[in-house]
Amino acid sequence: MPSKLDRREFIKNSAAVAGGLALGTGASPVKAQTDPHESKTIRLGFVGVGDRGSYHLDSALGIEGVEVPAVCDINDAVLYRAKKWVEDAGQPTPNLYGKTNTDFVRMCENEELDAVICSTSWKWHAQVCLAAQNTEKHAVSEVPIVLTVDEAWQLVEAYESTGKWATLALEGFGNLNVLNMVQHGVLGDIIHAEGGYIHDLRLVKFDPEREPWRLQHSINRNGNLYPDHPMSRMLPQLNINHGDRFDYLVSMSSKALTLNRYANLYYGPDHPYASQKMEQGDYNASLIRTVGGKMITLNFDTNTPHPRGVYRIQGTKGVYTNGGKLGGPKIYLDGITQEEHEWEDAEKYLKQYEHPILKNYSPPQRKALRGHGSNATQTPITWHRLIQALRENKMPDWDVYDSVTSSAISPITEMSVANRSKPIDFPDFTRGKWETREPIILG
Repeated sequence: MPSKLDRREFIKNSAAVAGGLALGTGASPVKAQTDPHESKTIRLGFVGVGDRGSYHLDSALGIEGVEVPAVCDINDAVLYRAKKWVEDAGQPTPNLYGKTNTDFVRMCENEELDAVICSTSWKWHAQVCLAAQNTEKHAVSEVPIVLTVDEAWQLVEAYESTGKWATLALEGFGNLNVLNMVQHGVLGDIIHAEGGYIHDLRLVKFDPEREPWRLQHSINRNGNLYPDHPMSRMLPQLNINHGDRFDYLVSMSSKALTLNRYANLYYGPDHPYASQKMEQGDYNASLIRTVGGKMITLNFDTNTPHPRGVYRIQGTKGVYTNGGKLGGPKIYLDGITQEEHEWEDAEKYLKQYEHPILKNYSPPQRKALRGHGSNATQTPITWHRLIQALRENKMPDWDVYDSVTSSAISPITEMSVANRSKPIDFPDFTRGKWETREPIILG
């Protein structure tokens, strides 16, 4: 039998508080009071404005009616770069925070903000979100939003007691045209999804100028440490927390060799990391089973030399993959694809099922966005939808429950790996509401 994840008893009034909250997609515990078309000014505070944080800052500064009155970072170079970017955008000089690692608490206490955007190293994500929620502000975190199951429950409880959400609002849902195909039943009933974070990050882990904190996770932890990017596709396509939910998972990791060999090759055998014990196996594979009988194969490998991974979604009528070495997106539809047992180019189906919000999205052209992003010349649609949600006083596309479910996969895989890949029950962060929550339909 799967081992249980015990949960301390909720505070006595949590059930009463939660009883008044809408749990459906896009719902908010506070009824919208503003006209959806009103250009309400949105005030944002940024915590972490380095590589990824600067991308988000640049995105926000390109949206009319968005103000950035406060910025926080312990690195003076990126903090003052952010100050200049805000001033160059024609806004008043922002208040700067960065005296200590926890100066974001002072920022949340001092500033009047609609939301806080967190792009720090992973260990601070949940703490920044809680600081925002507990000072009457919404919070948006880069992935992962939590590192432990307890942190996940803390964010849920903070939302249910304050009405202020903390989510992965900027993560998106992968290819929206594929989601549209799935929701129109093109692939039939979905039974299996396979994908993962397959990305060679050896150089990043050893680069002190980029993400010097990332290597430490490989030293200390062993599991699937980065589930959120594949989950951005899987959660909505499998209706997780919206008619179905994760039941249990099993996880297994290989031995760890590659990071030591990489350190030895580039820095020499006397370098500390050439012999440092790495807990993280070079490859991790996890299997997740849902209450409704669906299955997920979730892979994780940031240590070995390889090209990027592929994604596959299987239904009773056919299968779709984003392609990889196959040469672009492919599909196979039973009785429709002309060549039996052969892939068909998926472009015509993706075009036919172009998602309505993509058809209707036409922001003005911009210079290539700065920071770690896509070098896009348009404001990312995720940023557009986040600001729209804030103006309409509703939950973003990613809600609190889906966000913590996505990131909580990581610590639960660690539990399974540490227990010889035993099945581990998955917490129900919706506390039973998943059965009646409507599927994620983006409009």
